[in-house]
Amino acid sequence: MPGTLFISDLHLDPARPAITALFRDFLATRASEADALYILGDLFEAWVGDDDDSPGNRAVCESLRQCADGGTPVYVMHGNRDFLLGKRFAQDCGVTLLGDPAVIDLYGVPTLLMHGDLLCTDDTGYMAFRDQVRDPAWQADLLARPLPERQAIARDMRNASREQTAGKPESIMDVNGESVIDYMTEHDTVQLIHGHTHRPAIHRLELAGRAAQRIVLGDWYEQGSVLECTAEGCELQRLPVSQA
Repeated sequence: MPGTLFISDLHLDPARPAITALFRDFLATRASEADALYILGDLFEAWVGDDDDSPGNRAVCESLRQCADGGTPVYVMHGNRDFLLGKRFAQDCGVTLLGDPAVIDLYGVPTLLMHGDLLCTDDTGYMAFRDQVRDPAWQADLLARPLPERQAIARDMRNASREQTAGKPESIMDVNGESVIDYMTEHDTVQLIHGHTHRPAIHRLELAGRAAQRIVLGDWYEQGSVLECTAEGCELQRLPVSQA
C-alpha cells in the first residue's frame, strides 16, 4: 500500500546535478504513488526569493507541480537555507507551505514535524542568527535588493556558516534533549520527525510514561534519504544516486 514519505536537507544546487536528477526521478516515481510527501526544510542550498527563476529552480518546480497534479499532496517546510520560500513559490510549484513546528495525524499517531534547527538550543550563536533572518523586517529589506546582490549575500552567508560550523563541537550542533521533550510535550505528540542535523536515526524515548520516538531524516549529499511511513510503522531508506 502507498505510504507517506518524508525527506529533508536536499540542499539542491547546480553544483550537484546528480542529486537534483535523483530528486526529480524520485518525484516522478516513488512520490507519485505516495499518500503524501513532506519536505521538512532545506530543499534548496539557498533560496534568495521567489523571483529567482533560474533553469534549475524552474526544473525542480516543474517536477514538484507534476507530482502534486498527479494526486500526491506535497508539503514544504522552511529550512535554515531556504527560509525565503514564499507564496509565489508555493503557487507555481503546486505545494503547501507548512509552519514550523506542525502537527499531523500520521495513520492515527499524533506526529510533530519540524525542520530541526529549533531544537539545537545549545548553539546560541545560531539561534540568534535564526531569529534575525526570520524577522519579517529583515526579510523585507533583503528581498527589496536586486537579485544579483541577494545571491552574493547568500554566498557570503554560506561561507561564513561553513567557517563557524568548522569551529564548533559536534555536540553543540545536535539537538538538545530537553528541547525535544518540551516541544513534544507542548504539542501532545508521541512522535517527532525532523531533519537539519544530517544524522538519520530512530531514537526511542519515554514521554510522561508513554513510549515515544524521534526520527531524524538524512541529507541528500552523497545519496538520497527518505522516511516511509505506513500504518504498520516507519522505515528510513537510502536512495543511491545511480537511480537518477
